[in-house]
Amino acid sequence: MSYYNLQETAARLAKVRALLQQSELDAALVYYDELNVANGWYLTGWCPQFEKGCVLVPAEGDPLLLGGPESEPFARMSSAITETRNFTPFMVPDEEYPNATISTFGSLSAELDQRGLPMRRIGIVGSASLPHNVYTQFEAGFSSSTLVDITEDYESLRSRKSEWERENIRKAFGLSNLAYGVMRDRIAPGVKEHEVAAEGEYACRTAGANGFAFSCIVGSGERARAVVPTALNKEMRAGELVMIGIAPRFNGYAGVMGDTLAVSGSYTAGQRDCLNYLREAFRLTKPMLRPGVKGRELDVPARRSFERNGLIEYLVCPFAHTIGLMEAEGPFYGPNSDDELEAGMTVCVDISFFGHPEFHGARIETGYVITEDGCEPLCPEMDARLCEDV
Repeated sequence: MSYYNLQETAARLAKVRALLQQSELDAALVYYDELNVANGWYLTGWCPQFEKGCVLVPAEGDPLLLGGPESEPFARMSSAITETRNFTPFMVPDEEYPNATISTFGSLSAELDQRGLPMRRIGIVGSASLPHNVYTQFEAGFSSSTLVDITEDYESLRSRKSEWERENIRKAFGLSNLAYGVMRDRIAPGVKEHEVAAEGEYACRTAGANGFAFSCIVGSGERARAVVPTALNKEMRAGELVMIGIAPRFNGYAGVMGDTLAVSGSYTAGQRDCLNYLREAFRLTKPMLRPGVKGRELDVPARRSFERNGLIEYLVCPFAHTIGLMEAEGPFYGPNSDDELEAGMTVCVDISFFGHPEFHGARIETGYVITEDGCEPLCPEMDARLCEDV
């Protein structure tokens, strides 16, 4: 079994080649690693462990996986693109593979030239995360080529989701809802944060998650100030709030849930008011999810709510972002953004504050697919929870 869909892969390669033609480029070099997984996964449905890699997509001819020898057998079993070449800068430093064939970028350039695929101009994808030694060695090996950054144009292809992608995202949101129930039920005074995380992760893995888009968030008491506090061995205490979040992946696509709950099961009056301020901002943001709305417009109603309720100085993150192969990916609809929502996009409403002197930090989050005239919840159960006051 694999996580790719060959029809999707073919359609995506066609889009990349159309971008190459439009930009007068001979190939795209798409970088990825275990942290920066999305751009490579988009074409392969796969990512190596330990090693880094690139997908080389010529304007004509078959694409190649450029990586290391430890991942080569894994790629041939599980990647939608299976023709591989191995290079030192993608490998674990100082690791030796005596029976592996190791190429150089110069030999790859010569190989492509012999195949009638001269590389005069090459588009680079992932320039912000591309390691320096990979870039410099590639530049030296393709010394006659001009390298052009096309990351933004390439990633814009990912922002518009196909029905197959949306279905995977819906399934991932369903997994996040399973996790919500078991994590909520495990929360109690004396229970450790990592025990709550374990319940959620187990539920997701058992139901088919292939991984997680971020490490499970469980932050109780003052630890909620940390914005994205991964679960520790801290015991939760009565009277505290605990912020939870999990982002299971299904076929590589992320779902997410976020909420803030009372460790003891009941809220103080102040805690209740505070969490309901988040829900007010949530309810004001949700109707803004419709085609044509820009980030700077989407942000306004919830920001005014935060101002009324004394939370604006604790605002760290914008109130909406897209979700797909990453839990948070562009476009990010911040207060200065002119990016517009489009039908078919999948978007999270993510309302939070951090650094409050009494309540420390809190987050609520779920996702929606943008329709022709509004939005539909990717997780109806979470939508219902977060639209109601506590």
